[in-house]
Amino acid sequence: MAGASKQATTHKISIFDRFAMGLKLHRKNAVTCLLQILKHPANSLLTIMVLAIALALPGIFYIVTNNAKALSGDWDSSMAMSLYLEKSANENKARELVADLLESAEYKSVSLMTKEEALEEFKQNSGQANALEMLEENPLPMVITIVPGDENISPELLQNRAAELEANPLVEFAILDTQWILRYQEILKVSEKIGSFISLLLAIGVLLIVGNTIRLAILNRREEIQVIKLVGATDAFIRRPFLYTGFWYGLIAGLIAALMISILSNLIGSSASRLAELYQSSYQLLGLSGTQVLALIGIGALLGLVGAWISVRKHLKEIQPT
Repeated sequence: MAGASKQATTHKISIFDRFAMGLKLHRKNAVTCLLQILKHPANSLLTIMVLAIALALPGIFYIVTNNAKALSGDWDSSMAMSLYLEKSANENKARELVADLLESAEYKSVSLMTKEEALEEFKQNSGQANALEMLEENPLPMVITIVPGDENISPELLQNRAAELEANPLVEFAILDTQWILRYQEILKVSEKIGSFISLLLAIGVLLIVGNTIRLAILNRREEIQVIKLVGATDAFIRRPFLYTGFWYGLIAGLIAALMISILSNLIGSSASRLAELYQSSYQLLGLSGTQVLALIGIGALLGLVGAWISVRKHLKEIQPT
């Protein structure tokens, strides 16, 4: 029993020692590869900058679309429709229609603007009060403005409601006040799809760039790899430094890409704030959050690691000891 316990203890220590040695070897490879890149910046800078630009472009596109979404965020709650009544419509009939609409729980508010109120508002906003005084009759129709009770109502359902109300004999036509917002949102959706496709192409480009860089490194060390294989080194042992090289390329490129995006955000942030002030808005430009910066760096490191792994897996098999 004592001997069995001693063997189990020895086995446990052996596993722990093996794990510690493996961790030490990984740390040594990681530090060595990083120092190798830093010792020869001229050879690595071009590759890193190309990778950084490829990573920064999707990030910049994300900021643009994210700010565009933020601008339209408050517009969704302003869904409303306007019913322009027939010029011959009677005001009493119009008020009856308003009362009928108010009885429905679908609508948050229903208001009527009479011809006189519409003309007065037009005078104030157009600055043509003197010219309008010369008109023999008021050409403006009465308008009923309807705000739905559900702020999250779908555009399709709101359009159906407008079509139903337009069928009323008193109504000449109905206009959704937010049709231009719907068009804007559809443009955003198209832009997002284009941006996603471009981001995918750039990610593939990063994989190819890292893969080609690692391929050249493998070819430069071809004879060394052959010798190492002759003395019994495994493919995992040979592969490890190249994987760390790809990892560091992607990580450093991600850091530089995040720095590029931060510089761009700071450059245009003040101009965007001044532009918002001209439109009497307190809008502030949205940049990358801390989590998004870490995600960008992580994506860069992951793409570098994957690109290196693909390249090493392919080209290491072609090198055999002779």
